Amino acid sequence: MRVGIGYDIHELVEGRDLVLGGVKIPYHLGLLGDSDADIIVHALIDALLGAIAAGDIGVQFGVGEPELMGISSMVLLNRCVEFLHSKGFAINNADVSVVVELPKLSNYIQQMRQNIADSLMVEAEMVSIKATTAKGLGIIGTNQAMAAYAVVSVNTRAGR
Repeated sequence: MRVGIGYDIHELVEGRDLVLGGVKIPYHLGLLGDSDADIIVHALIDALLGAIAAGDIGVQFGVGEPELMGISSMVLLNRCVEFLHSKGFAINNADVSVVVELPKLSNYIQQMRQNIADSLMVEAEMVSIKATTAKGLGIIGTNQAMAAYAVVSVNTRAGR
């Protein structure tokens, strides 16, 4: 078994959609980035790539690449999972902590879990997503940014 950890943080700005775990969340601010800036998915991708010592999201997909502008991070996650499978790995589980002051995410967590599980090709019970706050501290606590931490475990696939 191998374990990987990932982290991502993005600035909150006006004029962008807020997408977390593949779910568009109604809010007046969104995350700034080349893609849809889905911090949950970006942290998961880094954790998955880290688990197999294959770099990070920037190494695998590039930074500032024209074909990535506005792309759904779920597309990148699907590509990452295909890459892991091609290297002989299967995903066991994923655990994500999202640090956000507003909006409250409780109504969206189950759909996020299902979206991620579908992409990882695991049951939803193998994906945990939790939201917490920064208790008013720092750039997250003042609602200038959001961050996510992810941990995953993978195994080599049978027959490889």
